[in-house]
Amino acid sequence: MTAPELDHARRLVDGASRIVALTGAGVSTDSGIPDFRGPQGVWTKNPAAEKLSHIDDYVASREVREQSWQARLDHPGWWARPNAAHLALVDLERQGRLSAILTQNIDGLHQKAGNSPDRVVELHGTMADTICLSCDDRRDMHETLDRVRAGESDPECEICGGILKSATVSFGQMLDPHVVDRAREAAITCDLMLALGSSLTVHPAAGLVDIAAAAGAPVIIVNASETPYDDVATVVLREPLGEVLPKLVSR
Repeated sequence: MTAPELDHARRLVDGASRIVALTGAGVSTDSGIPDFRGPQGVWTKNPAAEKLSHIDDYVASREVREQSWQARLDHPGWWARPNAAHLALVDLERQGRLSAILTQNIDGLHQKAGNSPDRVVELHGTMADTICLSCDDRRDMHETLDRVRAGESDPECEICGGILKSATVSFGQMLDPHVVDRAREAAITCDLMLALGSSLTVHPAAGLVDIAAAAGAPVIIVNASETPYDDVATVVLREPLGEVLPKLVSR
């Protein structure tokens, strides 16, 4: 990162009043939650683990579900705390200039940091709840994890006996159309988009960058590696988010 690039990014942030942040796994790595596709990513180290995130495999295989429940028990998100990047977005909201956070993350750290829940759009759902794939019964995840700890390796829905999973969007599942509509509206109406810690390879979330740019908003990408949208961005920064974002939003 050069000083001119950082200065340009700061001027864009300083001049914006309807900022939208699109956040990916890279925002939470400093909180101890590994990303998926990075050099130290979960799927990079163990490609077989990606199968746990495909709905077809999850529904078809009890073994996959049992592995998934064990992974949920030990998910680092239960103990993670917000880091400097999360807190910078809280600062931006308190300045009155953050319209929305469109997050691909399921860890709830934006809300834990202090961002208003109604300002956070969870594109890929949340790990905090379970949902039944048959009757849509939704409950606090910890209720079901207690059952796993008590010996149920693949707990069923207590209402209908259906398959339970976390209330997250797996590969092969459609995003909630109401959530997508909210995200698109935010992207269309923003006057600056910050794409933070995302590989921008998963759609439709990645396409929100194009929507914002097409509506005339400049785009700042802060990510450790190249993304398919770098040529769309006004500024691309490669420095660690926890260092760069506080500099961008401070006044």
